[in-house]
Formats: sequence, structure tokens, C-alpha cells
Amino acid sequence: MGVTWWGHATCTIEDSGVRVLTDPLFVRRFAHLRRRRGEVPPPQAAVAEVVLVSHLHSDHLHLPSLARLAPGSRLIVPSGAVAAVPGLRMLRRVRQLHVTEVRAGDTVRVGEVRVRAVPALHDGRRLPVGPHRSPALGYVVEGEARTYFAGDTGLFDAMADEVGPVDVALLPVGGWGPFLGHSHLNPVRAAEALTRLAPRSAVPVHYGTYWPVGLDAVRPHEFHAPGDEFVRHAAKRAPEVTVHLLGHGERVRPEAGR
Repeated sequence: MGVTWWGHATCTIEDSGVRVLTDPLFVRRFAHLRRRRGEVPPPQAAVAEVVLVSHLHSDHLHLPSLARLAPGSRLIVPSGAVAAVPGLRMLRRVRQLHVTEVRAGDTVRVGEVRVRAVPALHDGRRLPVGPHRSPALGYVVEGEARTYFAGDTGLFDAMADEVGPVDVALLPVGGWGPFLGHSHLNPVRAAEALTRLAPRSAVPVHYGTYWPVGLDAVRPHEFHAPGDEFVRHAAKRAPEVTVHLLGHGERVRPEAGR
């Protein structure tokens, strides 16, 4: 079992011979955001048996990045995504993507792994316009290990019950701007999530990659520091959890096993 962090919320989970790609974002710049750290992921990063999209925000459901997937790839998205994002219909037709819409509690079998959708506390709609027609989700990939990809989420009371026992937690610890709301995890809240989920290993993601153009000098610690801060808070709150602080493109084989 292995995890590669490509930057932001984009990870490759390898388990039981299946490659699972999360929230692919393969550009140097989009909208008002610029990639400030790490190279754009190489072409092999787009190779996966299944791709998971946590919610419809454009830094998680990014149509040009999805267009880099191999024809015939399987794409799992929140319920209502195809109606809310018309470009998905074109990709499904032109790239022959096999799109499956899911809600929390749904499971999808891919080879030797099972993907289970779980709730997230986050605004899942396609912004800046559009009704709230699609939920934000996390996913648990169950094979030799149980790996939780949180997407974007805040803490919520039923987190441990909804996610269930996991071996590895990929947790967001920051964002792409100088301020985070409570529907996100920061280093402190992510460390609290460890106390609730009790995984063997954790990998901080969703920080230190993209930042708004022209705001390099505005609260720069919110860009640079979240990973190290999460390591520090996790050591205090959940010392039994092994935290792997990865650089962009680095791979780790986390401690797993049931």
C-alpha cells in the first residue's frame, strides 16, 4: 500500500493492485490561483483505475485536469455533479469516462478495493453560481488498508461513526488563501480529527501548493506553515499516530494493517 502526494488535494493511493487518484489538479495556474510550490504532476500521475472527486469546487473538480485522464477511466463524483457541471457530460462523451454519482453511504467496487463515500462538512456546490445540488464527500478506500481521503471538511460530531475505523488518514490542513472558515480543517482541527479517527498513520494535504496571485506577502505563514504545525499538534494530541510530512511528488508506504 502506498500514497503519493502530488500537491493540494491530489493524491494517488495504491492498494491491492488498484491506483486511486483523488481530486486531480494538474495545472500551474487557474482563475486567480498560481502554483507556488512543486512541479505540475507528470503524465503518469493521471493514470489510475478510478478517480475520486470530493466536491464541485473548481480546485477539486477541475475539468481541464479531468480531460487528461485516459479514455475509459472511471470517475466517481458526488450525486448531482453531472447536472451541476455540464462540462462533465462533454468529458463523459468525448473521453468515454465512466461516471458514477454517489451519496454518503454508497459503495463502489473497483478490482480488489471497495470505495465507500462518507459525509463531509463543507459547501459542495459549484461556485460562484448554482444551487446547492451536490454534497461534499470524503471517501474510504478499503483494500489491504483502509485509507480515508477527507476532501474538504470541517470537524463534525459524527465523524468517527461515519468514517469508521481507518488505517491511514489523508487530512486537509490548510487551503489556498489567507483565511479558513470552520468548514475546513486547519492544523489544530486536523489534529483533533486524529483523536477521533485514531488511524495508524496520517498524511497532511491541501496546503502549500496554490495561492492567490498578488497575495504572496499576505499572511504567508498560512501557505508555508500548516504541514509543520500539523506535525507539532498531532504529536501533542495523538502521539500514537505516525505523521508522514511529504514533499510534492513524494511517496510513502504508511503503516497499515488491521
